[in-house]
Amino acid sequence: MTQKTHPRIYDSAGKQLPVSAKSWYFLQASGEAERRTIEVYVYGEIGGWGITANQFVQDLRGMDDGVSPIVVAFNSGGGDLFDGLAMHNALSRLGERCTGRVDALAASAASVAVCGAHRVVIAANAMLMIHNPWTYTSGDADDFRRVADVLDQTLEAIIAAYKAKAPNVDDAELRRLVNAETWLTATEAVELGLADEIGGGIEVKACVGQGAVLHRYRHAPQALMDLIDGAEEPVAETEPQPQPPAQVSTAKLALMITQGCAEAGISNLIEPLINSTQLADEPVVQAALTRAKAVRDLCVAARLPELTEGFVRDGLDTVAVRARLFDTLTGSGGFEIDNSLPLADDSPIHAQARQPNPQGIWASRRNAQSTNKPAQGARQ
Repeated sequence: MTQKTHPRIYDSAGKQLPVSAKSWYFLQASGEAERRTIEVYVYGEIGGWGITANQFVQDLRGMDDGVSPIVVAFNSGGGDLFDGLAMHNALSRLGERCTGRVDALAASAASVAVCGAHRVVIAANAMLMIHNPWTYTSGDADDFRRVADVLDQTLEAIIAAYKAKAPNVDDAELRRLVNAETWLTATEAVELGLADEIGGGIEVKACVGQGAVLHRYRHAPQALMDLIDGAEEPVAETEPQPQPPAQVSTAKLALMITQGCAEAGISNLIEPLINSTQLADEPVVQAALTRAKAVRDLCVAARLPELTEGFVRDGLDTVAVRARLFDTLTGSGGFEIDNSLPLADDSPIHAQARQPNPQGIWASRRNAQSTNKPAQGARQ
């Protein structure tokens, strides 16, 4: 097996690589050079902090020989609409060689992307979700009107992507389903024309792992939420019952936080972690340390490391932090279309006043000084 330099891409010959919960995106080529199949696994968020369209297309180009069949497997709660559209068009250009496979869930932008494949196979227990585009924005009334117009235009792009896959679908019915945020079963997806056939089922709970993402949507099926929220399996009566963990002193818990932060290079978060956890018990402290590291990584990636301490002090999880960072970045000017919905606990977006322009102020002061230049000999 020859491993490429990219940490998430594997090029193998004749060996099936399992998809684990931590390996959310990789490519592999199996079989002889003359008869091989290229498989792409898109397991996770599209765009943003997940897999971008640029990464997807460049990686695929690096493996595509122009003749081999390509299977693109999706298990995604969605993400950035424009990245999803770019993936859709990339799959469409592959023609009859491309098969899209919905292993568990293709929601939102992922449903747009998978419909670019020539043939779509959806697992018997998988789902496809379609809905209207959604975005964050800020500004004055004109800014909001402009964004509303852009959302209307992007809705037309979504409709066009679905109709390219299902040209015979009734336009009015398709728009009604999109507007209602519709979760389609495998049978319903085939009947609508967004999938071509139903494949073998897989255990959804074992592969989705995206419960926090699905909490953003309004009508996510409760049965699916129960599976992906990781409800524990019942313990058989014959099995010994686990004993409650021994209590750990608050001093040891504080030491655990101090050492953990030092090892991770986040010593500035010791006090916020102690305050947010209240040194309740060892599992709470361990979870808070893991969460703090992830929050730090997100803030660094967004080039806003100074926000880390506040997020940790408030006890925010990574999903809420992503929403806050997105709000901060888009509030600084411009906006992006993201067709994932906000978390239920997200604070409302408030309109912000226009920020002062330091360069304009300085230029005005210099012009005033040149105009009111004092007479010779006068002191300033």
